[in-house]
Amino acid sequence: MTDRPRTSTRDVTDLIQQLAAWLAQQLRSEDEPRIERLRGPGAAGFSSETLLFDLEWRADGEQRSGSYVLRLPPPQDAYPLFPRYELDRQVSAMRFVRERSNVPVPAIRWFEPSGDVLGAPFFVMEQIEGLVVPDIPPYVFQSWVTAATVHEQARMRRGATGLLVGIHGIDVDPDDLNPWALDLPGATPLTRHVANQRCYYDWIRGDDTYAIIDATFAWLEEHWPENEGNAVLSWGDSRLANVLWRDFEPVAVFDWEMAGLAPREADLAWFVFLHRFFEDLAHGFELPGLPDFLRQDEVCAQYEELTGYTPRDMVWYELYAALRFAIIYFRIQRRRIHFGEASMPDDPDEMIIHHALLRRMLEAVR
Repeated sequence: MTDRPRTSTRDVTDLIQQLAAWLAQQLRSEDEPRIERLRGPGAAGFSSETLLFDLEWRADGEQRSGSYVLRLPPPQDAYPLFPRYELDRQVSAMRFVRERSNVPVPAIRWFEPSGDVLGAPFFVMEQIEGLVVPDIPPYVFQSWVTAATVHEQARMRRGATGLLVGIHGIDVDPDDLNPWALDLPGATPLTRHVANQRCYYDWIRGDDTYAIIDATFAWLEEHWPENEGNAVLSWGDSRLANVLWRDFEPVAVFDWEMAGLAPREADLAWFVFLHRFFEDLAHGFELPGLPDFLRQDEVCAQYEELTGYTPRDMVWYELYAALRFAIIYFRIQRRRIHFGEASMPDDPDEMIIHHALLRRMLEAVR
């Protein structure tokens, strides 16, 4: 994971011209707005198309400016990661959390639900200045995170855990969470959450089968948690790279594509497992990594300290997180093959970058 894979086939010049013309109407600009300092997301993100830009325009006789982020689904010929990109769910989740909590979610300035302007729905949010925790190369290899002191890393861990506390702690009537309920068979939010993963897996695999994924699904079904607890609004993609940082404190939370209803443990396990995944990569390259940075016991202890809630069945949920990431990464690898960046391996399980880790995790619980 040292080279950034291709994620789009769009012509950025055409995209910006279309966006500028649309923004002129929204801003009532006296001339066409100028979009400058255009850049991509940097060292993180594989799903939606993201462009950061500075904007200048003139309205009411005054020169104005601002910095924004454009988010839209990838085009269909770019082998998108997900079958649907429901931007209305993302936008509603971001606005809900921003209005109901102190979690630092960027303000969404515009949302265009149709594809009439750019060929796909999109939204534009305010740009927040901060540092990104890199995925490529992984932050555990060498980054500002590895260069941080133990005290600074502890501040990051507590800050990130605090974000989950803030999201999960929104005090609302259960009916307020209906927009993020999945319309799938299942008696509980967790059964519907897992059913959604099965649908996603079926969409990706077609008529093929993949032994390690099938075996993990089977174990999860056989060892279902006895007490799922109350469902909360789940961020869904709770990881360090989806947070902007300043002075080792979180200043913005983004990437809400996987938002939904789930037990608290789903976000906690995703948060812990993604670090474990990167640690496993570092170990493979004989790098020291950050083995004490996001340990499950410390993260869960901090979560309990801040909420009074004791996370349960974390072995189950972390294995579920490993499964979810396996399905996503399988699609990422299929896209790399589509763009000629990789070739099909002899063993289909090797399409999953962490297949060995997943196998070890499965063997440990059998």
